[in-house]
Amino acid sequence: MSDYLETLDIDQVLPATLELATNVLLAIAILLLGYWIAGRVGRLITRAGDRYEQLDSTLFTFLGSIARYVVLAFTFIAVLNRFGVETTSIVALLGAAGLAIGLALQGAMSNLAAGVMLMVFRPYRVGDFAEVAGIFGLVDGIDLFTTNLKTFDNQHVIVPNGSIWGEKIVNHSHHPIRGVDMHFGISYDSDIDLARSTISGVLSSHPHVLNDPAPFVEVETLNDSSVDFLVRPFCDGAHYFDLLYSLPERVKKALDGAGIEIPFPHRKVIVFNGENPGESVGG
Repeated sequence: MSDYLETLDIDQVLPATLELATNVLLAIAILLLGYWIAGRVGRLITRAGDRYEQLDSTLFTFLGSIARYVVLAFTFIAVLNRFGVETTSIVALLGAAGLAIGLALQGAMSNLAAGVMLMVFRPYRVGDFAEVAGIFGLVDGIDLFTTNLKTFDNQHVIVPNGSIWGEKIVNHSHHPIRGVDMHFGISYDSDIDLARSTISGVLSSHPHVLNDPAPFVEVETLNDSSVDFLVRPFCDGAHYFDLLYSLPERVKKALDGAGIEIPFPHRKVIVFNGENPGESVGG
């Protein structure tokens, strides 16, 4: 009787043990294969950004990390399935958790989505001078959530990407040659041709003004008390601010030297009194 029970126990335990051992070995194999595939997929996506200079490597690093975790998630689900665990409920639970996290982090997800768009379309790069969200400065860094700017007064400004995408973005470094728009007014009594030649002489003597494209100097507006010139010299982008802040003084001195008046607003005031109702006072 005891021999029969021993035989019965072996017949029952041995298949279960073999099945458990098989499942453990298969689970280990699935884990190893999943880790290898996850690492391989992550590296392939990350290296894709290195092969194309116009694409941002930060974006591909993030996408590679996401792909790696997705493969690992399916790997663990496959392992649990080998041991008879119902994975449908786990997938539903993960989906509900992802939805709850997404709702809780709406602002962060908005910045993330904007960061992905900025890295795909590249409206500006690190090292560019750009105006984003109303802030102008040197782009010091771009990540998936924020853009870092260094302003001219040496402040470090961190701008959320969600505030940038969808608004006007001005990249001052996009074109290598820039035009610098300026306006100068002269009085109606002054000689327009002399003023034009005087301003053109200042531009031609400036070391950063390019001859090609040629500077633009023309009358733009006839204002109430002045004749206004639009002056647009061209320069290399690196010298944009040199022109912007050095030319006005040079033009002012040159116009003064040529005897050309730069007017200020005039207003005529008429004063009525009992004795001389038509008397007027200019000012």
